[in-house]
Amino acid sequence: MFLSMKKTCCWFVLLCGALLWLPACTTVPQTGRSALHLVPSSQLASMSATQFGQMKQETPISRDLQYNAMVRRVGDRIAYVAAPDMPNAQWEFVVFDDDEQINAFAMPGGKVAVYTGLFQVAKTEADLAIVIGHEVAHVAAGHGNERMTQQLLAAGGAALIQFSTADMESERRALLMAAYGAGASVGVMLPYSRYHECEADEIGLLYAAKAGYDPRVAIPFWERMAAQGGSAPPQLLSTHPSNATRTQKLKALMPRAMQVYQNR
Repeated sequence: MFLSMKKTCCWFVLLCGALLWLPACTTVPQTGRSALHLVPSSQLASMSATQFGQMKQETPISRDLQYNAMVRRVGDRIAYVAAPDMPNAQWEFVVFDDDEQINAFAMPGGKVAVYTGLFQVAKTEADLAIVIGHEVAHVAAGHGNERMTQQLLAAGGAALIQFSTADMESERRALLMAAYGAGASVGVMLPYSRYHECEADEIGLLYAAKAGYDPRVAIPFWERMAAQGGSAPPQLLSTHPSNATRTQKLKALMPRAMQVYQNR
């Protein structure tokens, strides 16, 4: 009787998941890839706005007029060409004062941050456009929603395994859960993270080209960024593609980006 109930519950969970799956599928702009978004975009945007507001209170904001003007100019141009893909985005571009952080990030809804350390590598507006295009692309593609969806599904899978193995020996159960966790991370989460980075490179390169920035600066820019990072873990265990993979893909994309740049 107990086993029958467990099977019934498992099938019910799988059925619910299938019913949620269909209406939650969306198409990524520019690439046409299908993606699963289980979290309402408005909810993610609201959460991001709150978190970003807290970060602005806790992290010094740069007062460098040149940096701020440069980020606003580039950000506005990238946001303008990306607007058809994100008509409801509330864009905000902020420069945080931290010379040790050679980085930038974006949050769902349109919150984009650039650290002052990035200007050690991004010497021109075209360089900065590659970065901001990449970050805006993460938002346009809904990568934050897709990652959260994957985490929810992984947590649901773990809960399902725990429920269905309640009568299993504790050691075997622990080994099974550890194997599931490792498999979900190395087999799903990390590959998708690397794919998201490559997809953001592609979409961001097109945004930069549409905005009037020479896309050919992307390869030397990312090579300089890679040189700042020191040794990297094997690609299999990394959230980002290897430098060689990134360069190879950018070279393959360059003819399309150049056509967009020349025909804008």
